[in-house]
Amino acid sequence: MPSVTTGYSVLTHLTCSRDGSTHDADVVQGTSPLGAPLLAQYDLDRAAATVSPAEIATRPPDLWRYHELLPVRDPAHVVTLGEGMTPLLDLPRHGARLGVPGLRMKDEGLVPTGAFKARGAAVGVSRAAELGVTGIAMPTNGNAGAAWSAYAARAGMRALIAMPADAPVITRRECVVTGAELHLVDGLIGDAGAMIKAAVTERGGYQDVSTLREPYRLEGKKTMGYEIVEQLGWRAPDVILYPTGGGVGIIAIHKALREMRELGWLTGDLPRLVAVQAQGCAPIVDAFHAGLAESTPPADPRTVAFGITVPKALGDVLVLDAVRSTGGTAVAVSDADLLAAQAALARDEGTWICPEGAACVAAAGRLRETGWLDGTEDVVVLNTGSGLIYPDTVPVDLPVLPRGARLRP
Repeated sequence: MPSVTTGYSVLTHLTCSRDGSTHDADVVQGTSPLGAPLLAQYDLDRAAATVSPAEIATRPPDLWRYHELLPVRDPAHVVTLGEGMTPLLDLPRHGARLGVPGLRMKDEGLVPTGAFKARGAAVGVSRAAELGVTGIAMPTNGNAGAAWSAYAARAGMRALIAMPADAPVITRRECVVTGAELHLVDGLIGDAGAMIKAAVTERGGYQDVSTLREPYRLEGKKTMGYEIVEQLGWRAPDVILYPTGGGVGIIAIHKALREMRELGWLTGDLPRLVAVQAQGCAPIVDAFHAGLAESTPPADPRTVAFGITVPKALGDVLVLDAVRSTGGTAVAVSDADLLAAQAALARDEGTWICPEGAACVAAAGRLRETGWLDGTEDVVVLNTGSGLIYPDTVPVDLPVLPRGARLRP
């Protein structure tokens, strides 16, 4: 593999998120020797000198338009299903309802596999293939496993997936139909992780691509940050709300924003980042308000927003830093409130979003009620998946009318 950057990517090396030590980006890597996530670093001076926002605007509308700031060195190794450049939708009716007229939604429900996890899978699988990996293994709450299974199939790789038995049935089917070896676990994502860790050790031949245990899922997800800024005319919104489980998305957006500022593509203050969780599993929220540097897992985590049921995130320190360093906050909402927000948004705007995204909509309303939002801000909420993945969140119990029945007023 090349040890220097090529024109397609200006990737230089990896750094440990805990001690800043430098690591080789051109061999397969997991976490650092300290067990901390590794972060991809780029020659941003070179990028700024060779590509501009104007040039990026001429490229195809997918996440690979930012390829200089992504880790794949050779375009021949790109594994894609057309992911990226999802719409940034104005929400005028619902924003007015909440008292947040500047409300917009980045709708990740339209990417392949139906959730934002496709971004991380596209870049993670592409880089793994470039480095010679032939099989990936991971625990998942559902959507990530579905995405990595699909992209592994696209790349001709094997996929070994473990998920809690309570994960959405649709995501199980996505794994099965793309040929993954899927195992259901009576437990939570941590239990699935223990199963995968043991299997990778015993079997060999697989890379463990669990959340933040390889460096490149984060790089795919950071393109959400690049897209939001580009879609706003290369300016940042005032506030971004993100549903937070493993935390990769909010860490990634923070990384993207800092890169763009160093590139000179973004000026001024960074958006205030808001980590949103469900009250049934809110370790980041608890740690934030307690002033702690890391989180403690709750005793009995459970929420209908299954994708953010992560009791202890490996990247919790990075999530808390992203929130605090931007003047943001952390909010937990009840299942009842997020389901009500899901239904109200669908009625107001015609978009059926996942419960994790609905938690962000509910949180925006809560922050307006408390005055943390004053109603003048440009606010972006992230919807991380399609509501179609979670059909049971919208109960439909209607009588069957006899043939020929008349519908009376």
